[in-house]
Amino acid sequence: MDSFEWNKIFGAVLGTALGVFGLGVLSDAIFHGEQPEKPGFLIEVAEAETGGEAAGEKKPIGVLLVSADATKGAAAAKACAACHKFEKGGANGTGPALWDVVERPIGAAAGFKYSEAFGALKDKKWTYEELNAFITNPKAHVKGTAMAYSGLKNDAKRADLIAYLASLSDAPKPFPPAQ
Repeated sequence: MDSFEWNKIFGAVLGTALGVFGLGVLSDAIFHGEQPEKPGFLIEVAEAETGGEAAGEKKPIGVLLVSADATKGAAAAKACAACHKFEKGGANGTGPALWDVVERPIGAAAGFKYSEAFGALKDKKWTYEELNAFITNPKAHVKGTAMAYSGLKNDAKRADLIAYLASLSDAPKPFPPAQ
């Protein structure tokens, strides 16, 4: 082989190497992003109750609703908005529409196909106590529910959410007495 052929081979190898390194530098410039201080996602865990109550002792929903704030509940309901609609006349989503849910028969949202787990509850209503128990731990309260939400363990936040749900009505139902 003459020197001209060797020059072509070396030129091709050098051109390929420069192309690969150049693409690496170019992609870093285009797709550069700020690195987080701590990689990963923060997973919020329910805080343990400290003070006042004995372990396992639950406050009645009437007591919890005395200090409930529906405005805070509206903020808490944003997590529910992925599956539920809150507007009057709102369509069902992945979950049933929640307008006027308090005292509505369980499993009776018009046009929503409930899981079989709700069949046994069709004669009950969404009372404040039922809502409290269900929102605390949906899978434990209605075994076999298709709802993927793990529940809201914090009493104050749950009471705020229930107060918000109660406000979603043309004629809101009165809270149960604080006993």
